[in-house]
Amino acid sequence: MKLLILGGTKFLGRHLVEAALARGHEVTLFNRGQHNPGLFPQVETLIGDRDGKLDALRGRRWNAVIDTSGYVPRIVRMSAELLADAVEHYTFISTVSVYRLDKPAVDEQGAIGTIEDETNEEFLGPNYGPLKALCERAVQTALPGRSLIVRPGLIVGPHDSTDRFTYWPQRVARGGEVLAPGRSDVPIQVIDARDLAEWTVKMTEAQNTGVYNATGPASPMTLEQVLQECRTASESDATFTWVSDAFLEEQKVGPWLEIPLWIPEAYVMPGEDKPSVGLFQIDCSKAIAAGLSFRP
Repeated sequence: MKLLILGGTKFLGRHLVEAALARGHEVTLFNRGQHNPGLFPQVETLIGDRDGKLDALRGRRWNAVIDTSGYVPRIVRMSAELLADAVEHYTFISTVSVYRLDKPAVDEQGAIGTIEDETNEEFLGPNYGPLKALCERAVQTALPGRSLIVRPGLIVGPHDSTDRFTYWPQRVARGGEVLAPGRSDVPIQVIDARDLAEWTVKMTEAQNTGVYNATGPASPMTLEQVLQECRTASESDATFTWVSDAFLEEQKVGPWLEIPLWIPEAYVMPGEDKPSVGLFQIDCSKAIAAGLSFRP
């Protein structure tokens, strides 16, 4: 398969390239050349900018494209419309943040968040999910019946440049008394970038279409299990002291970013009007039935 990847040199993108190469595909990258240039010297790289500088893509053909770097509907629409006659299939990496997450077990039919001004391009913060949903719509409109929409949850694993998950294995490995936030039995969902990448490439190979939630693991996992696994893997002497939501909030500790994976039960995320109880309880049964699997 001749595969075009928009992006391809950061986190999930580089895992997609590695998965595609391992499966024998011919890969072309299109990006600005600003992150990890030369990371894949054996791969053709086209330099441009999704915001209006797409000339390097013109006159070319591929079997499929995987879009890892679309956040603004206007910009996604440009690439999707340009590539509609150049590819047979378009995979768009979206997010479970497109949903209204005020209830658990949201599946692919769940209510989608909206934004009042659809021309607003500030994609950081509360607009992130609604704008991603509009990006999905742009792809589906440009390639009707030829698109795959993948909605991952929290992606973790090698080359993750954030502390959204890696804080915990690092902190637990240091040992000693570890502050553990909230309830020990709170559900947690994550997906390793390598598992997501391999499954996405396989789905693209098969030209599967439709919308799929993609996070894990296959069976419920709690925050306590995450921390215990961190201790087992690092063989540390860590002990966990569970501290209530109320106490952490009294100390003005910030959910999610200041203590990763911690969201108080009553916390209302930006852009929502009810507590986000469904963030880590996404229904991924459709993707699992389609072959999505998870490493320990």
